[in-house]
Amino acid sequence: MASLADLIEAYILALVEEGGGVAEIQRSYLADYFRCVPSQITYVLSSRFQPERGYVVESKRGGGGYIRVVRMELTDGIADIMKSIGSYLSQDEAYGYLLRLFEEKLIDVRSFKMMQAAVSRDTLALDLPHRDWLRARIFRAVLSAYFSVVEDEE
Repeated sequence: MASLADLIEAYILALVEEGGGVAEIQRSYLADYFRCVPSQITYVLSSRFQPERGYVVESKRGGGGYIRVVRMELTDGIADIMKSIGSYLSQDEAYGYLLRLFEEKLIDVRSFKMMQAAVSRDTLALDLPHRDWLRARIFRAVLSAYFSVVEDEE
C-alpha cells in the first residue's frame, strides 16, 4: 500500500505532467485534499522534488500564495548533471541524480543499481567530509565512463 507521501508525490507529478512541466498549487489546498498537515506537503516537496531529480520548487507566501513546481529538462544531457556536481556530493544527491537518469531512460536498472552501490555510504566507509568528496569524484568518473562508452557504441 502506498504511503501518504507517495500519494501526494503522484498527485503533484500528475499536475506537473498535465501542466506541461509546470504546476502551481496551494499548500493549504493539498493539505485539505489529503487531510494532512501542511508540513506533510512541505516534506514531500523538499524530499521528492529536488534539483538533482530535475525539479525547481518556488514558493510565494501570503494569502494568495502558491507553490510552483517546474520540471527542468536536460538540455545538454549528461553535461547538465556533470556541471551541477560540486566538490562534495551527498548520498541523497547522488541517488537523486541516478533516479533522474533512470526515469529519463538514460540508464537501465542494472546500471542504476551498480552506480548506486558504487556511491553508497556503506561502500565509501569514510568520515565526512572525505566521503562526500570521494563520492563526487567517483560519481563524475562513473558517469563519464558510462556515457563515453554508450556514445562509442552508437
